[in-house]
Amino acid sequence: MFRSKSTAGTGPDVVLIGAGIMSATLGILLKELEPELTIAIFERLDVAAAESSDAWNNAGTGHSAFCELNYTPQKPDGSVDIKKAVNIAEQFEVSRQFWSYLVENNILSNPQHFIQSVPHMSFVWGEENVDYLKKRYNALQQCHLFKTMEYSEDQQQLKSWMPLVMEGRNASQPVAATRMEFGTDVNFGALSRSLFNHLEKMDGISLHFNHDVRDLKKEADGSWSIKVKNRETREKRSVNTKFVFIGAGGGSLPLLEKSDIPEGKGFGGFPVSGQWLRCTNPEIIAQHRAKVYGKASVGAPPMSVPHLDTRMIDGQKALLFGPYAGFSTKFLKNGSIFDLPLSIKANNIHPMVSAGLDNIPLTKYLIAQVRQKPEDRLEALREYFPEAKMEDWELEIAGQRVQVIKKDPEHGGVLEFGTEVVNAADGSIAALLGASPGASTAVSIMLNLLKRCFKDAVNTEAWQIKLKKMIPSYGQSLLNNPALCDELRAWTTQALELQELQTV
Repeated sequence: MFRSKSTAGTGPDVVLIGAGIMSATLGILLKELEPELTIAIFERLDVAAAESSDAWNNAGTGHSAFCELNYTPQKPDGSVDIKKAVNIAEQFEVSRQFWSYLVENNILSNPQHFIQSVPHMSFVWGEENVDYLKKRYNALQQCHLFKTMEYSEDQQQLKSWMPLVMEGRNASQPVAATRMEFGTDVNFGALSRSLFNHLEKMDGISLHFNHDVRDLKKEADGSWSIKVKNRETREKRSVNTKFVFIGAGGGSLPLLEKSDIPEGKGFGGFPVSGQWLRCTNPEIIAQHRAKVYGKASVGAPPMSVPHLDTRMIDGQKALLFGPYAGFSTKFLKNGSIFDLPLSIKANNIHPMVSAGLDNIPLTKYLIAQVRQKPEDRLEALREYFPEAKMEDWELEIAGQRVQVIKKDPEHGGVLEFGTEVVNAADGSIAALLGASPGASTAVSIMLNLLKRCFKDAVNTEAWQIKLKKMIPSYGQSLLNNPALCDELRAWTTQALELQELQTV
């Protein structure tokens, strides 16, 4: 059985750094599994989920791999690799199960506050891209998770799916699209804040806003001493705990470096900023109901895949286009321009330089994006909305993404697009690095963290029973069990008050 890990009277059992979707998910999981645990949460801003988890900072969608073409790369032989897409789709089903459990147990109320049914579509033009999308569709049809996907090259059909995208388009242009009506829009800012509101009411939980974690040190007894500064009063104090999770988005890397654990050596970060065009015309917003994703430009980072995106934010329907990538040396939207230079250490300078040399096209792309004029952004928008007018759109600043750079025996260092959990061998500390599709797969990421850092407890009968209650597919593969997948999708659709499943 899991035992309280901290020495009596010295501090909380667990410290969570950062009040985003990752810390919220881990906090709820731990309290459901072990109600007696004490947890302290420290957030440098004055509100939860104001950085990467916020809806305006990119994490406002359910990345389930239904429409994101960067998850299905084309191989040199012309075939399409669907492994990553299948993995992400299955992980998103795990998230849906956990949220459904939280709704049914009154931990979350009114699921429509954070999740809505919105079709997911991929859209391409040009013969080569149409050929790719058809191959992608055929490959995904072999997987049960994508069985309700539709494919069409018929312009009239596509106009009924996405009128804004097709209106005014050249009738002779080869086009194709796929559609998954089963898609959703998830407001991870709203979800995170709801989870923290519940946590804050529970015994043994303390939530500290405007608190900056300045340093952390491993003590001789195996515990961690964390130095925290109150940004309002300037008061400094130390907190002792036996387990630390660093879920601070772009701020995770500097704290991981301060922990000085061997497993954290050699990691670097490459920050990428972003911008959106936000529609201000209610009539146009009303005409679009879909997440329409296209193909990224050559040299573009994967999270810069252009999309015309319907979102529900604070009860209002919104329409965004982008993101337009950019470069800033900040690791957080509310960070410092010195974040990147201060993250460069003797143990990661070689991987960072090597990764930089291998990604010169990306650097050129980002420089070009930074230099874009409003006319350039409008031209990109018109590829997806031919009749767009600039007066109907305004520029919105998105959040920062810090991509992982890690050691590589062949290249010296590689730039990774995704998320990575780094933990000490003794399981006393873990940090989450990276970006997309993080928020959508947060539950699977945190379950993996539990297996790494709470090995003994996870294997107990008590935790196994609770985990299977929260996530009915726990320990099973939805990919290999179509009947279970259908059963759980029907349950989560009802529990989350989504549109009923369609079958084809």
